[in-house]
Amino acid sequence: MDPALLPALLAFAFVASITPGPNNLMLLASGANFGVRRTLPHLFGVAVGHSFMIAVVGLGLMGVFLAYPVLHDILTGASVAYLLWLAWRIATSVPKEGAARGRPLTFLEAAAFQWVNPKAWYMALGAITLYAGEAARGVLAVSLAFALTNLPSILAWAALGTAMRRWLDRPGRLRLFNWTMAALLVLSLVPVLLSEAP
Repeated sequence: MDPALLPALLAFAFVASITPGPNNLMLLASGANFGVRRTLPHLFGVAVGHSFMIAVVGLGLMGVFLAYPVLHDILTGASVAYLLWLAWRIATSVPKEGAARGRPLTFLEAAAFQWVNPKAWYMALGAITLYAGEAARGVLAVSLAFALTNLPSILAWAALGTAMRRWLDRPGRLRLFNWTMAALLVLSLVPVLLSEAP
């Protein structure tokens, strides 16, 4: 990778990481429901899982999708189904008798989620195409850039959710918040579905 592209890559990675998407909406909801401390495994799963996915995509998986386009369609269908299930999980994660029902995502669940997260795929493919070049070290530079910018970006979303906990201390408000986050997560699928439409 051309070192002159590094500032642009870091800016791209930061903007892609900080803007709303499935990961950030889920972390906002998790922070609001469970607090930052209980959300840490989810946070680290997103950061590590996405950087790993970028490396794997850049080092060869993209070629598999180009050779077998049906795999892309299968991944899109699985992504939509999984995000709808997660939206339902967020919507129904409300206090019950003074305790939070449910639990935040684990490290492995959050890391695995990157493989069915449409925004994560677009971020990875865009960054690899624009900045990696043809050498493996370029791919690893892109992966590292996302590792450096992603964690503080997603931590901000979880912290924002935690900061909202005082306002959300009433079950009715928390229920409304969770349903709103679930609806936004479902709406985040619209661009994906429109891009897949014939």
